[in-house]
Amino acid sequence: MEHRDIKRLVLLLFCSVLLPACARSQADYTASRSGDLQVGAGYSSANANYEYVHNRIAGLYVYADFDFKEHFGIEASFHELNDPNSAVYQRTYEIGGRYVRHYTIAGLGFHPYVKLQAGRGVLNFPRYANLGYNIGSAGGGVDFSVHPRINVRAEFEYQDWFSTPGAGLNITPSIISIGVAYHFDGGRPEKLRH
Repeated sequence: MEHRDIKRLVLLLFCSVLLPACARSQADYTASRSGDLQVGAGYSSANANYEYVHNRIAGLYVYADFDFKEHFGIEASFHELNDPNSAVYQRTYEIGGRYVRHYTIAGLGFHPYVKLQAGRGVLNFPRYANLGYNIGSAGGGVDFSVHPRINVRAEFEYQDWFSTPGAGLNITPSIISIGVAYHFDGGRPEKLRH
């Protein structure tokens, strides 16, 4: 095979790989994008019915949502809730799916959602030191678009820590949260063309 034939073969292979990929991306993805991302933080308050704590505990809430379809996405969240009267705190790390709807009412974006998550919870408890449990949670809330890049959130979440009720630790906090998120892509996911 001559040098000129090798060049032609390489050019032919290059075009056969590149051109179909370009044509496909042009047809499938002109009116779509890979997803919609927001990252936020806020304040959470939870009931704490533990052995030593019978009041509400409160603290930091951090979350990130990535909606890969118009109504479906995932959420990752973190809570750090502290008792102001003792050394008790609880931390949770969760991830799961969410379903969201998008409405506009009087010019305000209104985005109610529900979510199911699983993760890990750590409870710092004076009598038992640090205890870690697997957790599951269900919740819902609403994001209000107050600016194309800023969303305000109100949320309720019920957690079930897979703990041992016989040990006096039946951990099932109900958490109320408010937060503010930065929305990275000024719009919402569009329906993908098929």
